[in-house]
Amino acid sequence: MKLKEIAIGYIEIPLVTPFKTALRTVNSVNDLIVKVTAEDGIEGYGEAPPTAVITGDTKESIEAAIRYYIAPSITGMDLDDLPSIMAKMEKCLAKNTTAKAAVDIALYDLYAKLQKKPLFRLLGEKDPSAVKTELETDITISVNDTDEMVRDSVKTVGEGFRILKVKVGKGGEKDVERIREIRKAVGKDVVIRVDANQGWTREEAVSTITAMEDAGLGIELVEQPVSYHDFKGMQYVTAHVQTPILADESVFSYEDGVRVMEEHGADLVNIKLMKTGGIHEAVKICDAADRFGIKCMIGCMLESKVSVSAGVHLAAARSCVTMADLDGPSLCKVDPYEGGPVYQGPKILLSEDYGIGITKVPVKFERI
Repeated sequence: MKLKEIAIGYIEIPLVTPFKTALRTVNSVNDLIVKVTAEDGIEGYGEAPPTAVITGDTKESIEAAIRYYIAPSITGMDLDDLPSIMAKMEKCLAKNTTAKAAVDIALYDLYAKLQKKPLFRLLGEKDPSAVKTELETDITISVNDTDEMVRDSVKTVGEGFRILKVKVGKGGEKDVERIREIRKAVGKDVVIRVDANQGWTREEAVSTITAMEDAGLGIELVEQPVSYHDFKGMQYVTAHVQTPILADESVFSYEDGVRVMEEHGADLVNIKLMKTGGIHEAVKICDAADRFGIKCMIGCMLESKVSVSAGVHLAAARSCVTMADLDGPSLCKVDPYEGGPVYQGPKILLSEDYGIGITKVPVKFERI
């Protein structure tokens, strides 16, 4: 069975509230959707969120990468030989991980449909006993004034969420105050993850995290405390605090992941499909995590349900994945799609539908 064609379209979904981090503020999801079609008419879907401040990919660069490089390179290839397609896509251009991820996800969705299997079953064939059919995601609390963050935290806990991912990175002492007041408001049983989004220097990171530890705030982990390229800084922070450090923007590729694991640049790794270029590379990072005994999170950018569903399937398939930051659909005002994993508050339920499970995407596609 050959890959007949690739098509693209765009979707815009408003957010419940503005999404604010140390790097950006966003009011809606504005993503490119990819559709791949096999000779027999079966379709697979992928998604690409432009996240220039993290991946370097813009709407224009993503479309150009797919239209002028990826599609001409892989259209007509044999879908039964997925590794060869992935190798060809990897070699046709450097970087552009978001564009590659969108096509990669669509191809895995299509491939699993052709195999008549849900994607998580296909990805979990190496160790079927590790496969999960239910996940629990955290939910993001955007960085704002402390009072607003406290209100947002109390609201989400009231909606059933037990794990908060709190965005900080805009002032060390102020960040400690934010976490202290949130902890006071939600109680000791709620899990708090702190995400600095590269917002601190290494010295700020150690002093801020130490202050949180000394205050007994019970933080589960701190994500990407310093700039992604400050690897020595990541090592320094990891070595000088007790709280586990989670590498996010520091890990795009398999090579990045292995370096972090070998050289102890962090205690944990956050795998995001938009950083890795899709499932193919993410699976390799999971394999490395298994070898090193490192636990992982599967996270997402500001994405809607198409690409997040792919992350859900990967998280469900691998034993090294013990944490899910897959709240993208929960942050959207509406779910315009049909099918896919079912979100019930913090719970994500997987079905036995083939592929990633998405059956309808309300997008006008253009064949390329």
